[in-house]
Amino acid sequence: MINTLIPVTLMTGFLGSGKTTVLNHLVRQPELADALVIINEFGEIGLDHLLVAQSTENIITEMSSGCLCCTIRGDLVKTLSDITWRFARKGKRQFRRVLIETTGLADPAPIIHTLMTEPTLASRYRLDGVVVTIDGVTAEHTLDQYPEAVKQAAVADCILLTKSDLVATENYSRLHKRLDSINPSALRWQVTHGQVDPEHVLNLGLFSTDSKVPDVARWLKEEAYAINADSGLINQPHHHHDHDHDHGHGQHHHPHPHDHPHDVNRHDDHIRAFCLSIDKPITKESYLAWLDLLMVFVGSNVLRVKGILNIVGYDYPMVIHGVQHIFHPPAPLSAWPGEDRRSRIVFITRDVEREAVEQIFKYISNTPSRS
Repeated sequence: MINTLIPVTLMTGFLGSGKTTVLNHLVRQPELADALVIINEFGEIGLDHLLVAQSTENIITEMSSGCLCCTIRGDLVKTLSDITWRFARKGKRQFRRVLIETTGLADPAPIIHTLMTEPTLASRYRLDGVVVTIDGVTAEHTLDQYPEAVKQAAVADCILLTKSDLVATENYSRLHKRLDSINPSALRWQVTHGQVDPEHVLNLGLFSTDSKVPDVARWLKEEAYAINADSGLINQPHHHHDHDHDHGHGQHHHPHPHDHPHDVNRHDDHIRAFCLSIDKPITKESYLAWLDLLMVFVGSNVLRVKGILNIVGYDYPMVIHGVQHIFHPPAPLSAWPGEDRRSRIVFITRDVEREAVEQIFKYISNTPSRS
C-alpha cells in the first residue's frame, strides 16, 4: 500500500533563496528527529557544522537533533537503496522519512522520475511533496531571468517565501499574484530567518505518516481552480474574482492576475495551470491512449499532473501522478473520499493550453475501440 512506503520530501530552490537556512531550522525540530536528510551535490552546505567533515565521499553522521545526514555526490539510487540497511539496528530501520535537499540550479524532475521509476526505490519510497524556497526580495528578477526557477515553482506542492521581513507589502502582493498564475494550488508560507513550522512542509501527499486515510481534497486542491460546469469540464482559473483566502499562519492565496504589464521575456507567461473534470466513468483504454497521445504531442511540456480517476469496472478510484513524460502507475484507493465520483485531473503545463488537452481526450473518447 502507498501509505506504508517511506515518505520523501524534496526541497529545492534557486541559488541564494535560503533553503539551507530553512533546512538548518527544520533539522532541529522534533518532527524531523527521525528523518534522514540527504544533501545532493555537496558544495554550498555547511549545516552550521553539523557535518563533521567535508570531502567528495559520502558523509554520514548523526546530527545533534537525532536526524541522520547523508551528503552525496554520486548515485542517488545507490544511496537510497543502501541507506535502509546502513542505518539499521538489529534489523530495524532507524528513520521514518527522508528529506532530500538539491542544489539551487537543480531541476527537480529527474529526482522525482527516479523515485517513480526505479524499481528498487518505488517499492520502498513515495514522494510526499516538493518544497521550493523562493527569495522574496529577488523573486521577480529570478523568475524573469531563469526558467529553472519558474519550473521549480510550477512543480511545487509548497512554496516558502523567504526573507519576508525585507519585502515591502506591495511587492509581496505582486509576487503572490504572479505565483497564483504559475501554480495556484501550491501552499504558500512567508518565512523569516528560515523559521517554518515542520507541519507546513511535511505530509503534503495523499497520506500522512500518522494516518492511513488518504486526504484527496488537500492533495488535489481543485478548489484553487475556478470551476465552470459547462460541458462537465473545469476551466482555467478565472481572473475576475477579487477575493483573498486567508488560511492563517502566514499562508496567502491572492487573486489570479491579469493586471501585470506583459513582458514577452517572462518565462512564466508560458505556464498554464488548469483542472479538468470528467462526469462519466472513463475506460482504462481511453485513459492510457489519452496519456500516450499527450506524451507524443506535448511530452515534457506537461510539467506536472495529478488526479483521481473513475475508471469503468472499478468500484474504487485510481490516483495518477506524473511529472513531465513520466507517470507513476495508477494506484487504487480503498474508497471514494466523498460523494463526488467525477474524474478530476490537475495539469501544470508549459505552452500547452487546456483546450489542447481537452480536444485530445474528446478525440480518444469518440474513437471506437479496436479490441
